[in-house]
Amino acid sequence: MLLDVAKRDALAARIANLSIPTGGGWLGAARAEALARLLAMGLPGKRDEYWRYTDPSSLTTAVPPKTPLFATDNELMPFSGLDRLKLVFIDGVFDAVQSDDLALAGVEIERLGIAGRSDIHWAQSLYGVLEARGQMPVERPLSALNSAFATDGVLVRVKGNAERPISLIYHSNSENSDAILHHCVSVEEGAEITILENGPAGARFNKVIEVDLAKGARFHHISAQGRNHQCRAVTHIFARLAEGALFKSFTLTANSLLTRNEAVIELLGDDAMAHVAGAALGDRNFHHDDTVFVTHAGQRCESRQVFKNVLKNGAVGVFQGKILVKNGAQKTDGYQISQSLLLDGDSQFFAKPELEIYADDVKCSHGSTSGAIDETALFYLRSRGVPTQMAQGLLVLAFLAEAISEIDDNSISDLIRAQLEGWLV
Repeated sequence: MLLDVAKRDALAARIANLSIPTGGGWLGAARAEALARLLAMGLPGKRDEYWRYTDPSSLTTAVPPKTPLFATDNELMPFSGLDRLKLVFIDGVFDAVQSDDLALAGVEIERLGIAGRSDIHWAQSLYGVLEARGQMPVERPLSALNSAFATDGVLVRVKGNAERPISLIYHSNSENSDAILHHCVSVEEGAEITILENGPAGARFNKVIEVDLAKGARFHHISAQGRNHQCRAVTHIFARLAEGALFKSFTLTANSLLTRNEAVIELLGDDAMAHVAGAALGDRNFHHDDTVFVTHAGQRCESRQVFKNVLKNGAVGVFQGKILVKNGAQKTDGYQISQSLLLDGDSQFFAKPELEIYADDVKCSHGSTSGAIDETALFYLRSRGVPTQMAQGLLVLAFLAEAISEIDDNSISDLIRAQLEGWLV
């Protein structure tokens, strides 16, 4: 199908200043295939069905809008108290000086650019593969752009239970950086890993993580995004789960200008489990979009989508979540909830929950609510001497609790709660 003129011109302008790194091999072939996908799709536009609530223009312009630098020393650093392996990226480029050594018991870690020089590599069966699978039935052109042009990222192969989490830390030293990172994570049978992410990566950030979970593998992902009021980001996580695998992802987002988080998850093996959760807090020009697509193909699989938004002063939240249950995926248990707490009459929340079911022995539900803070509860706290701002903060924390409880590691969930308490109470 031929692209319309507007999409063709927008794509040409966007990639004019980008170049696929030289060199062939497995990575070169994967990049070329991704570019072919991108050229066939074009860039997203406001008329596209899954972009109707979010304007992608600032994510697709040739040059990112200039963004003032934001101090990060004491902001959104909830993982600083954890024993973790730190990998630092500045404006989308790995910083070996600030990073720890890449050695971790039970885990192989390599940089994308270095691994791509080899003729054969385990990641060639993963890089761009899950992203390509995720283009159907909904096109995701910004993820194809990432696979084609990403020059940095890490490839993580987990063979046992990692002794500590891998912490991906993103910093920006440029007001017009256009960071593109691509990570691949392969967790072998029975192995387990926790991946942490935090920090503003650049004026504009495009990130892809592809996760392949073997039989009985366990993957935990916790991301803290923000609090730069001017940054723009689009992130994607693609996951494929074998029999009995566990995938859990939680994202905390605070006060970026525009964030679009996409999660595309396939439960292919029987008895697999995937939980995706998020908590977003926004003020003024904040626009946050969670778009999730979960496919159930195996039997007796469980999925949960739990998303909470707290919005004020005209902030906007979006949730688009779909559960697809394929023929034969009996005993599926799919749960989806999206809720927003609107702290004023100017903020907005858009929800588009979807269920598509082709099996007859399933339990699937979805729900979405928007509302103001509970005045009775607020009055109760104030009547007992709690100041208004603190009382409101306590009620917000209670509202977010269901999403935060999706984090399995109590030490990490406690740090997230402490960070939120510092902002709200």
